[in-house]
Amino acid sequence: MSETLKWKIKRFNELSLNELYSCLNLRSQVFVVEQNCVYQDIDGKDQKALHLFGEIENEIVAYARLFNAGDYFENASIGRVVVHSDCRSRKWGHEMMQHAIAGIEKKFKTKSITISAQLYLKRFYESHDFVQTSEMYLEDDIPHIEMKRG
Repeated sequence: MSETLKWKIKRFNELSLNELYSCLNLRSQVFVVEQNCVYQDIDGKDQKALHLFGEIENEIVAYARLFNAGDYFENASIGRVVVHSDCRSRKWGHEMMQHAIAGIEKKFKTKSITISAQLYLKRFYESHDFVQTSEMYLEDDIPHIEMKRG
């Protein structure tokens, strides 16, 4: 398998059926099955989001949603950040966050970004200049914190 991801950002209506299926499948594999968390992933917000994904040989292995200010939080935001379990050792999550931040800055013309981060990923997001702005809270029975950048 090649070590270079091909990154794409698309609006919901620009996604092919196969791309949409692959994005939802990856989210389900990690957020529902791997994390053993029954929750409503299809939340009605995909239509508002920009969808950032990384592919290798037409397989989506990394994904995140990007939102404009007011569509999810007061600030622009990044969510559903996920890398396939077989690919995490390659550190593509860091590469994806760089693309996500750059995508928000380019598409939404802002540097202010808010995220709802799983608590165990606090250091990961801090390495991308996010700072914790809330106490821990449970979201779908998983500890989260709000973090902001810019």
